[in-house]
Amino acid sequence: GGKVELLLLEETSPGNWDVLMKTSRRPKIGEQLILCSGKASAIMLADGEQGEALLHIESERPLMEVLDEEGVPPLPPYIARKEQTREQIETDKQRYQTVYASAPGAVAAPTAGLHFTPELLDQLAQNGISQAELTLHVGLGTFRPVSAEIITDHEMHHERYVVSSAAAETINNARQAGGRIVAVGSTSVRTLESVQPIRATVDSTNIFIYPPYAFKNVDIILTNFHLPKSTLLMMMSAFAGREFMLEAYRTAVQEQYRFFSYGDCMLIL
Repeated sequence: GGKVELLLLEETSPGNWDVLMKTSRRPKIGEQLILCSGKASAIMLADGEQGEALLHIESERPLMEVLDEEGVPPLPPYIARKEQTREQIETDKQRYQTVYASAPGAVAAPTAGLHFTPELLDQLAQNGISQAELTLHVGLGTFRPVSAEIITDHEMHHERYVVSSAAAETINNARQAGGRIVAVGSTSVRTLESVQPIRATVDSTNIFIYPPYAFKNVDIILTNFHLPKSTLLMMMSAFAGREFMLEAYRTAVQEQYRFFSYGDCMLIL
C-alpha cells in the first residue's frame, strides 16, 4: 500500500505515459497502481532517473476527463497549500492557465502569459499591436537547475512546438513593416529562436540560450523573475546582459516585487 503522486509529462504512445513520480515506496516493474479514486489504473513499465517513470494508464472514461475531475494543477513546489479544497483547486485551474491556452501538453503554465486578460488583449489590438499565437509544450527540463560546472555540458530536454502559417505571416508582416517582435515569456523566445526564417513549423527544440547569444527573431521580452541557476535566468542574461539583470533583480528585491510563477514581470526593451 501507500500513496503515489504523479505528474503526467507526455503520452509517448497510446496509453503509455512518461511521468514524474513521488511516492514513499517505489513501485516495482509490472506493479499496478490505482489512480483517481479508482477511476483509472496504471502498470509500471519502466523506472527512470530523477523520479521519472513510464506507465501504461487505463481509465473508465477518457483520461483527460478523469484528470479534470480528480487531478490538481501542477503548481510549483514553492506555492504551499495548507489544504486542497475543491474550491481552491478550481481557483488554481483558472489562475494557473493563460486566457489564450488551447492545446494540452505542457507540464507547467507559461507564466509570463498569466498577466494578460481578454480586456488587455483587446486594448492591445485596438492600439494596432498585432498578436501571433505560438505553441510550445513546456517540458520538465526547463525548470531543472543547471548543475553542470561547465554551462555547455548542460543538456536541455526536447520540447514540442508549433508555429502556424497565420502566426508566421503575422510575425513576418510586422518585421517587414519595421515593427518589433515582443516575446511573451521564455517559451515564446525558445520557439521563435528555433525557427529561422520564421515559417509554419511543427517540430521540437532543445535550444539552450545563454551568454553570448545573438538573438535572431526577438526584439523585446516580457518575463517574470526566475529562480537562480536556472536556464531561464541565463536566457534573460543573454538578452539583456548579466550585469543589467543583476541590477534589475537587486531593484526587484529592494522594491519587494513578487518573484516566480504568480509574481510580477518585467519588460526588457
